[in-house]
Parts: sequence; structure tokens; C-alpha cells
Amino acid sequence: MTTTYQLFIDGRWRPASDGATLPAINPYNQEVHATIPVATAADVEEAIQAARRAFDQTWSKTTPGERAKLLNKVADLLDADASRMALLETTDNGKVIRETSSQMGYAARIFRYYAAWADKMHGDVIPLDQKDTLDLAIKVPYGVVACVTAWNSPVAILTNTLPAALAAGNCVILKPSEHASTTTLEMARLCEAAGFPAGVVQVVTGAGEVGAALTGSTLVDKISFTGSPGVGRLIAAKAGANLKPVTMELGGKSPNIVFDDADFDRALIGALAGIFGATGQTCIAGSRLLVQRGIYDRMVEGLAARAKQIVMGDPRDPATEMGTAANEPQFAKILSFIEAAKGDGARLVAGGGRAEGPGLDKGFFIEPTIFADVRNGMKVAAEEIFGPVLSIIPFADEDEAVAIANDTPYGLASGVWSENISRCLRMMRSIQSGVVWVNTYRVAAPQAPFGGMKDSGFGRVRGEAGIQEFMQTKNVFIDFSGDKRDPFSMKF
Repeated sequence: MTTTYQLFIDGRWRPASDGATLPAINPYNQEVHATIPVATAADVEEAIQAARRAFDQTWSKTTPGERAKLLNKVADLLDADASRMALLETTDNGKVIRETSSQMGYAARIFRYYAAWADKMHGDVIPLDQKDTLDLAIKVPYGVVACVTAWNSPVAILTNTLPAALAAGNCVILKPSEHASTTTLEMARLCEAAGFPAGVVQVVTGAGEVGAALTGSTLVDKISFTGSPGVGRLIAAKAGANLKPVTMELGGKSPNIVFDDADFDRALIGALAGIFGATGQTCIAGSRLLVQRGIYDRMVEGLAARAKQIVMGDPRDPATEMGTAANEPQFAKILSFIEAAKGDGARLVAGGGRAEGPGLDKGFFIEPTIFADVRNGMKVAAEEIFGPVLSIIPFADEDEAVAIANDTPYGLASGVWSENISRCLRMMRSIQSGVVWVNTYRVAAPQAPFGGMKDSGFGRVRGEAGIQEFMQTKNVFIDFSGDKRDPFSMKF
């Protein structure tokens, strides 16, 4: 049985204006489990106009406490519906249930975190040279915000931006990936049930044309995008033409660096989790493992042996450790990278193709794949794969590790494994990435800002920085002298 979804525009659920739809396909068994509407340009325009009205007439007049109450209500509803939401996301994109279940709880936590920020975005009273003038610098929302999200972790990525934007006082139009839209639509149901006014939270679904209509509008005041650098450049160009601010998270090719004085067993586990967690379909994947030569062979052998033990199967089964590629285009892309690495001379030590076995025949399963003796210039090490493919690169010392780590256009995340705290601090300062994990990997917290450098994007989500992204400063001068001044004598 399939579920038929509709667009959520101006507080109403309705089909696309021309009736167009697309199928939502379970990447585990290739079954259609839902039907998604494909919004037209007219539908997108209607959503933008509804958001504008909602902001001008209703949402801009709410108090921080009222916004906080609604955000906390969404968190309560999400907690109550977490099991169903996790199963739906697993069905939609093949991520294992143990991870989607955790992400639903984390999403509720972020809603509560930003609910608490709603009434704490204080302005400043600024002392001036003019003794009879009061100066106030206050924080105000942008107005209408477009949030374009990705298919790999729809709810987690959505909650990086939606609750912060709402807490700041903006109206939000969500555009999820056409490859995984169902849980974003379900999140809109939760916002509706929580009592958000019509037009404050809306969802338009479809492919790139829908996103282009949304992000290219002059009536959208702020854009948040999570996705590839290529699409990010297109959105940034449109935003620049319209003089609209953007926040972008655009992927990575993260170095995970293991020194020979590291706790070997912990580092090995961290390397596995860094690349094979979420089937490698995460922007922070530690896809380049840099290993110091003193432990290089031991690490290669240990990782190859452990990778072959990873349990693959039905992502809905809690025993499954690694699920499928999220969709067919991504599946084909990952396999093409594997073949390119073989052609470039990288040494294959684990995996290397489509996974086969009981229960795997219909799904987009790829073997946990490891290449050793990789050079940083090889395609497998230079380009983001977004799949379970690890490149192991040897290095001699700190200087070489830093040089290899930074020899990439990306700068999102990195890891350092060493028992030498001085070395860790030096590496932390030298690596060009927005996130550095030391003796751990893939750790996140609502309070901790997250974002990249270089081609990995700009701006931050989560933490105080995350809500600041959705506010701007308005300055107010108040003259209380009562004097009638000559306007041409004003001093600046």
C-alpha cells in the first residue's frame, strides 16, 4: 500500500496545480511506498506569497515565548511519533533503523534547544558621543526563508535550520530532495498539529526546477542550502543577483588522521564509523584515512578484516549495521568511483563492488570498500563519493599529514588520533576544516556550531551561531534631548 502525499501551502494540503507526481522508491526492495507531488512554479509562488502574508500579518507579531511554546510542542509530537518517523525515513532512503531512530530523538532535542533560545537573542545598548541620544542594536528576523535540504538525512538536516529560523521569527518554506521527501512532509504535519499559523511552515516538493523557482525568487529574504558544491554555486549565483544572503553546507572530503602513538583499537573503530556509518552517505564521512607509516600495514589489515564483518541487510532490522545507497543514481555513482580507483592503481583490500547474498539481491547494496596505497591526487581521494569507500593514505610526519589533509578544495570536517595532546593541538590549528574531532569521530551536539570552510560552504548551523544565521541587526537612534536642531549642523 502506498501513501499519497500533497503539498503543504498556506495551511492547506493539496496536490500540485497540474496534478504531477513522482514515486518514492524503497532502495532496499525497489517497491514504491509513496507518491510525492511535483510543485509547479505557480505553486512555489503561492507558497512564497503565503509566507510573506504570514510574516507581515501574524508571525512577526508573535512573542518569543509564543514561538518557544510551539517549538516545544513539535518536539513533544516528534518524540511521540519517533518510531514511525524513523521507519519511514529508513524506508525512504535506506539508512539503518538504529541511526534514523537516534536522529529522531536528536531532532526533538534541537527543537527544544532553539525553543530555549527564542527569548534570549538580546540586543545591545551602545554608548554614544551624543549624550542625549540612546542607541539600540536589536536582532530582527529576515522574514521569508527558503531551506533546501538533502536526501541522506532529511530530518536531521531539516532540524539544523527549521527550528532556528522559526525561533528567530522567520517563516520557512522547505524544499526536500525529490529522492527523500516523505519525512519532511510528515514534519510539516507535526508543525500543523502543534498550532503554527498558516503560511509559517510550508513544504514544496519536486526536483531541481522547484528549488530553482524558490531560491531564485526576489521575495525570499534568506536561503539555506545543503547539497553539492555544483548546485550550491548555482544557488549562490542567483542569490547574489538578487542580493540575498545564503548559508551553505556543501559536502567534504574529510581527512581522518591516525598517528602511530594513537590508541590503535579506538582509532580503528573511529575509522570504520567515520566512513561506513550511514553507508558513507554523509558530508562528514572520513573518506580519506591518513595513517602514519609506523602502524600503516597493521591498520590496513585490521580495517580490511573488520570491514568484511559488517552486517548488511534489511535497513529496518536493528541488527543491520550498513544499509543501501539511497537511490539508483547514487548507487551507480559510487560503483563508478570504485572502478576508477581500480584503474588508477589503488590497492583494493576489501569490497570493491555490489554486495551479494541473502536478502541483498533487490537492494542498492555496495560492499564496504577499502583501497590502500592511495595517492591524494587519485580521483577516489580527490572527489566526494558519498558512499562506503575508504581511501587509506600513508604519511611520515605531522608536516606531511597537514599537507595531505589540506590538499583538497573541501574543508568541512577532520579527525586526529594521538595520545600526544601537544600534537593534537598543533594539528587542530593547522587543519583547514570547520570541525575537528580529536580521538573521536562523527560526534554532534545541538549546542556545538557546525559548518565548513573553502568549498564546503559558509555559515553555521546549530549552537548560538545557528540562530544568528537567521537574524540581522537593526540599529535604532533615539534622541531624547527635546532640542530643535538645525538639520545641516548634524555631526557624523
